[in-house]
Amino acid sequence: MAPDPLRGPSAPRTGGGIVVTGAAGALGRAVVAALRDTGAEVLAVVDPGAGATAAGPTTEVDLLEADLKALLEGTAVLVHLASVFGPNLDEDPAVEAAEDVLAAQRLLDAAGDVGVEHVVLLSSAAVYGAWANNPMPLTEDATLRPGPDLAYAVQRAEIERRLAEWRHGHPGATATVLRPAPVVGDDGAEGWMARALHAARRVADIDGDPPSQFVHVDDLASAVVLAATARLDGARNVAPDGWLRGAEYTALDAGTPKVRLPQRVGDRVARVRWRLRLAPTPPGLVPYARHPWVVANDRLRADGWRPQHSNEEAFVAGTPATALATLSPRRRQELALGVTGGALAAGLGAAVWVATRRARR
Repeated sequence: MAPDPLRGPSAPRTGGGIVVTGAAGALGRAVVAALRDTGAEVLAVVDPGAGATAAGPTTEVDLLEADLKALLEGTAVLVHLASVFGPNLDEDPAVEAAEDVLAAQRLLDAAGDVGVEHVVLLSSAAVYGAWANNPMPLTEDATLRPGPDLAYAVQRAEIERRLAEWRHGHPGATATVLRPAPVVGDDGAEGWMARALHAARRVADIDGDPPSQFVHVDDLASAVVLAATARLDGARNVAPDGWLRGAEYTALDAGTPKVRLPQRVGDRVARVRWRLRLAPTPPGLVPYARHPWVVANDRLRADGWRPQHSNEEAFVAGTPATALATLSPRRRQELALGVTGGALAAGLGAAVWVATRRARR
């Protein structure tokens, strides 16, 4: 994919309402509240039966079935935050059907038909991919190379591609793509990807720990609001200044048992833990816990955005303390070895069971 294909001359700013999809989550609620505080007319859109919603006008809409032209009629800005991805990540029917891509395409088609002037799309820094030769940090001009086995990254990149096509097909419109680092919030809110990466790092490679970043959900919300109100054009990374180096991450994560294994063994353990649902980390996410994919925030800072939480503060806010934190380092290591040994034993048992059944057949 060509680097940052969205950048171009900005369209004139006019009035009109704002539609925010995915308004039921912590991020969506914060965005809707902040936009309404500016005096904007905001319609908060939630999935049917989503539960917690933003205060004020809200509507339940099935983005795969509803008449989206009617929803967006008279709208100047569309903020698309909704996604089916969550703790399951992969092997979910909605994920396998690429419902995020279908919903985004339907929204873009409707937005073009009714003359929406600006679109804000929530993507992810995962679209850059986690590769050993990644520069540190990655800028918005880097080519997108999502991990091919991680549906979340692949589908985010595909939605970005479709938005770029829409943008070039509607030269009077503008669009912002936001690529945040793993998002965390107080008491773990919105932090499903961070938790999955955290679990993957418990079985670490011998060769070392990659750097990592975490953006607080409140800082991401402020970036979304800025993109919507200033109608920023092009891609923007969203992350605090700098990143956590491996030793810094380990120091903050002192309460988690960890064991270091050769890469091939670690990959097998990760597959077993995912298959048995002992960890929330699908195999496609493992490279993101192994290689660097930290991003620069210079472009968004130049637009006036300022993060209120550092990587350390975001990590602590999104990682509630556990009982393991009170144990000695020796005892935590013993627990790590026990958990890993149990996963390997379970995987070996499953392999023997499968082989036995095949032999009987």
